[in-house]
Amino acid sequence: MNNSKNGIVILGGGLAGLSAGYVLSKADRKVLVFESNSVVGGLSRTIVKGEFRFDLGGHRFLTKSKRIENFVKDLMGGELLTVHRKSKIYLHNKYFDYPLKPLNAIFGLGIPATIKIILDYGIERLKNLLREPDNISLEDWVVSNFGRTMFNIYFKEYSEKIWGIECSRISSEWVAQRIKGLSLGIAIKNAFLKFSGKGLPTLADNFLYPSSGIGRISDKLKETIDKNNQVLTNTRIEQLNHSDFRIESIEVKYLCRQDDSNSSRNIIPPLVKRGRGDLSIIEGSEFISSIPITTLVTILHPRAPEDVLTAASMLRYRDVVIVAIMLSRERVTDLTWIYIPERKIPFGRIHEPKNWSLKMAPEDKTLIVAEYFCFEGDETWRADDGQLIELTIHYLEKLRFIKRDEVLDSVVIRTLKAYPLLEVGYKEYYNKVWDYLNRFKNLHIVGRAGIFRYLNMDHAIETGIETAEKIIKNSG
Repeated sequence: MNNSKNGIVILGGGLAGLSAGYVLSKADRKVLVFESNSVVGGLSRTIVKGEFRFDLGGHRFLTKSKRIENFVKDLMGGELLTVHRKSKIYLHNKYFDYPLKPLNAIFGLGIPATIKIILDYGIERLKNLLREPDNISLEDWVVSNFGRTMFNIYFKEYSEKIWGIECSRISSEWVAQRIKGLSLGIAIKNAFLKFSGKGLPTLADNFLYPSSGIGRISDKLKETIDKNNQVLTNTRIEQLNHSDFRIESIEVKYLCRQDDSNSSRNIIPPLVKRGRGDLSIIEGSEFISSIPITTLVTILHPRAPEDVLTAASMLRYRDVVIVAIMLSRERVTDLTWIYIPERKIPFGRIHEPKNWSLKMAPEDKTLIVAEYFCFEGDETWRADDGQLIELTIHYLEKLRFIKRDEVLDSVVIRTLKAYPLLEVGYKEYYNKVWDYLNRFKNLHIVGRAGIFRYLNMDHAIETGIETAEKIIKNSG
């Protein structure tokens, strides 16, 4: 970039930022991408531990957009597999199908519970015919669409386990977004009439997956950008300098020494000495941000107005701790995901990467990945790796998934701001922050953490592509 003011600076090397950088690079624009982690991909990255590979929770690629599907297929060439989704809910020592299937989910609970589920659902249907439901919280939405008994059995504990707050405090916007169009009636139709569910991502039977892990999508995007531009990892954005609602430059701190290939290409401007360490000032014409919106608003210089900063402080994210246990066994299950709602079991979901792709573990070995949903600083987040590994092994053995003497290795990964927490009333604070940031003429916000929406992978990619295309169109 050589201190050129004509370059496009991208904050964050997740799927959204990289997709924007990819499209801009293909259009011969100058691009510089900054990522604070040592690798790109954000939450959609693949960790390599010896012979084993795993994603941060397992990510499927599924989209209703033919354009986005073709974008990923063209990018990945022959690396994509079609994987059959086979998921279960493990509850009260029984397995239940997910998505919910009435023969299993309802009748598996016994006749009295089945009758109560059907009656509750019928009552809610009648109520909805008489008046439009006022669904403010997740609890409101699920009860309206599934009935109170189904909510109590299948949704309440798991939702509260994921988000760390009561269902009455979780905005209905989240659940409607994630399982839009789904109700008990549609679940029954899906089970009895073999409805394909293609219009409902929650019900989809198959998804696409890179054979070497979901992180390959980000790697491929980075490879293309790096041909003529640059993606810098281990770099943290310290400050955005602005004037008259235009971003003029960013100040970047390098968290470790960049490799020779980066420095030899002479893209990084000279370091500027500051009291708090060595920083680089990077100028640009357009700035694309996929970093958390709550971080973005706090690093503006001059400072954002106090009421905007206060509003930003009211927006929260949910964090996640991943524990992977490597095993001397060919396979544990044939499932893609297992959801575990009960609070007495500390992790909320597990998956076996080898069921997504055989390349994720050696032929005679496998691994189980457990997700602990938490907040930064709470007991789970602060637990040392040894405690978390022991806890995971204990419960996996108690649930009869593994035997302790099968364990070969383990690893713990902590990920901040994994999921935007859409609390009831969050929109008031969000709108104040968004309205302020929207006043900046050359600042474009993309991605899940940036936009503060629970975007699926395809939607995150789409935000990056559309933003890049807008910049190209406006620049002529």
